[in-house]
Amino acid sequence: MSSVTGAEHAPAAHYDHVHAAWRLIMGEEFHYGYFRTPEVPLEEATAALTGLMLDRARVGRGDRVLDVGCGTGRQSCDLAADHGADVLGITTSVEGVAAATALAAERGLTTARFEQRDGTATGLPDGSFDVVWALESSHLMRDRAALLGECARLLDSGGRVVLCDITRQREIPFAEVRRRRADFATLNTAFGDAHMEPLALYAERFTALGLEVADATDITTETLPTFAAWRANVERHEDELRTLLDAADLDAFVRSTEILEAFWRDGTLGYGIICAVKR
Repeated sequence: MSSVTGAEHAPAAHYDHVHAAWRLIMGEEFHYGYFRTPEVPLEEATAALTGLMLDRARVGRGDRVLDVGCGTGRQSCDLAADHGADVLGITTSVEGVAAATALAAERGLTTARFEQRDGTATGLPDGSFDVVWALESSHLMRDRAALLGECARLLDSGGRVVLCDITRQREIPFAEVRRRRADFATLNTAFGDAHMEPLALYAERFTALGLEVADATDITTETLPTFAAWRANVERHEDELRTLLDAADLDAFVRSTEILEAFWRDGTLGYGIICAVKR
């Protein structure tokens, strides 16, 4: 499912535009939260989602890690500082590279570096990583087959790819897409050109690429409170956010959280995490 209706596919430009505002709304980890209860603070919930990734990635000292769609660089820097990994974070966003590089410098890290590269065609050597980490970046890459193929190609023998993202839970009939085109246009304004796939598709494609799927878990229920937490942050930081985003863009973001929350509840969209191993 795409949230676009003919809009230009330009995730990097969109990301550059919203980067500073989203840090206020989503927090420093810049992604959905895993809420054991709805009352958990967003910062704790986003850390819990990162923890699920870490449990599956089993990053160790000296591991070569590729962070695909590295966002603010927070996870890359934590992997380097807390786990002794040698991390390359990549993004198509100029703003993202600058912010992540500044964060690594601020923390005095020499083993976390950041480059502007496309996750579907990185130009990096075969087998050059022990872990490929993709946290909420795949839905912005239209050529999903190229992304997953690149993940498999870049892994060394025994390496692990860990990916989590928004998933499509059901087929959406064309008539429904037409009827809800205003909702999809709002999602496009807020989040850019997103295209979601079922969690099972990721598993099937990793298997076809010769990887062994170690885990594929639906965490739709646990991520649902994220939207209310984001709206609370919009309210908390509204004055500053209105200096970073046009009023229409900020209003579209709030409306988009309501649309996504409805999709989570009616079984249209959800969230999943998957880990696969290259034998």
